[in-house]
Amino acid sequence: MLGLKIKKNEKKFSINDDEKRIIIEAFLQSGESKQAIWDKYVGSGEEHGRILRWMRKLGYIHDPRNKNAIFVVQKDPMNHLKKAQETYSFFEYMKLQKRTEELEMQLLESELKALTYQTMIDVAERELNISIKKKSNTKPLKK
Repeated sequence: MLGLKIKKNEKKFSINDDEKRIIIEAFLQSGESKQAIWDKYVGSGEEHGRILRWMRKLGYIHDPRNKNAIFVVQKDPMNHLKKAQETYSFFEYMKLQKRTEELEMQLLESELKALTYQTMIDVAERELNISIKKKSNTKPLKK
């Protein structure tokens, strides 16, 4: 979830424009429903058309009710995209970091299992005098 500021004793919250852009970009790129995106990023309540209103407000789609405004002039029109990409890549970086840690733990567990099995085989061969390891120069049995 994003850094939402929940006001005391109210169910209202505030989302800044950069966070709104991240949510909108996720909606546009994922193909998921608005409610699914809302649950993923906000995590509480229902969407109630907020994403669509944000899209109109931030210039992603034309607002047919506002007949005077044709386009929105910004100081740096790509600035919000840069910020959204930086934040999005930060989220991606954190996901990749977590995945790397999970894979390292799986690798460690596999190495420990292999060491345990090898030790069990060595102990069984030494104490029980049975040959478990396959010899490299043996021929297969004929049936």
